[in-house]
Amino acid sequence: MQSSTSNCQLMAVARPNSLAALALQFLRYLPVRGSEYSKQHRFKGLPDTILGWYRKLVARKFDGSKVRRGPGRPRIKREVEELIIRMASENRDWGYDRIAGALANLGYEISDQAVGNVLHRHGLPPAPERKGTTTWATFIRTHLALLAWTDFFTAEVLTLRVPVTYYVLCFIHLESRRVDIAGLTVRPDEPWMKQIARHSIMEDCGALRH
Repeated sequence: MQSSTSNCQLMAVARPNSLAALALQFLRYLPVRGSEYSKQHRFKGLPDTILGWYRKLVARKFDGSKVRRGPGRPRIKREVEELIIRMASENRDWGYDRIAGALANLGYEISDQAVGNVLHRHGLPPAPERKGTTTWATFIRTHLALLAWTDFFTAEVLTLRVPVTYYVLCFIHLESRRVDIAGLTVRPDEPWMKQIARHSIMEDCGALRH
């Protein structure tokens, strides 16, 4: 009779709003250990059942799948990624915090961790490694707008007597591929080279003015 009453009471409280409340109510009406009823009706695996309810309740509490807008965090804009890569490439001693601060000055609120993720995704190491591993390819790419290539080439000019060799000095701006003829002479000696050097850096018309 006592077991029947306990079962009825259990059914009456088995509609709680949470799994934890259900577990507590269930434990409340369990028969006392050692009683005649507990010997006849053994609850096998009860601790695992209660712990399972608890884990499900906790998982349900922190489950945000129903309100999640999309998988993971929103992706950083492409223009911001390009800025991060450019800052890290041109300033090899800048760390994640420094780059994040520079972006904040430009109006982009990006965490230092997000900066690190972008650099890692593009194969750029942290500041200490970037600072000590500058290659010629990286140096040229970083300073491309300021570099120019120079060399001589020769041209044979026909005269009334014999062909004359002229030496032509040219500059090629690496970024724009613009070619400038700095001068030509039949004798590229030291005085001529010094004069060409002065002319090349003239602000208005020099070959290296930009």
